[in-house]
Amino acid sequence: MEQRAFNVSLEKNPRITIKAIPGHFATVSSHTNCYLDVSGMRTNTLVARDVAQELAIPYLSSTFVETIVCIENTEVIGAYLAEELTQEGTRVVNTGGEIHVIVPINNINGQWIFQDSMVEWIADRNTVLLVPSISSGRTVRSVVDCVKYYGGNLVGISVLFLVSSENLGEELEEYIHPLFTADDIPFFKTYTIGECELCKAGRKLDAFINSEGYKKFG
Repeated sequence: MEQRAFNVSLEKNPRITIKAIPGHFATVSSHTNCYLDVSGMRTNTLVARDVAQELAIPYLSSTFVETIVCIENTEVIGAYLAEELTQEGTRVVNTGGEIHVIVPINNINGQWIFQDSMVEWIADRNTVLLVPSISSGRTVRSVVDCVKYYGGNLVGISVLFLVSSENLGEELEEYIHPLFTADDIPFFKTYTIGECELCKAGRKLDAFINSEGYKKFG
């Protein structure tokens, strides 16, 4: 499976890449014809810094940010994003300020919560949500609901790969700032369970994928 892998680079910065592995993959709610691996962006510090520079652009001169909420192992990028947003500059809104980078907990009931010690960095704070991908929108909606429950003021949603935002609704679409989109990877397709073209063609699943990576079948 890995032999089929190839990289898709960001046009503005070729060092930023997504590793694409064609195949037949399952998530908890869908099937897809390609696994898109963003782990290099999340774990390589040199790449993560470049990613943060790109993600900071929509906020630098216009958006006051106090907190960055990171999910699914995006904390390294989040720390660099905070650094970018507080850099010195006459047109940088957050120059000289401080930004807290925090991570919510997904409890046994599938609910996102914050530890009591973290609540002060959410309540009444301008908050950016950082996520690796948006497809069905289910995870993003639940984290946004969590931020709002604790009194946070959502000012942006930064995403490494945006498959679709149509399920989020207009109230959230305006906040989304993607690095890659489906237009950058036009061959990528997702299917609802039961409507998968690969299943109908009799192709077996290669692996199960989640936010941590993939696990091969067999």
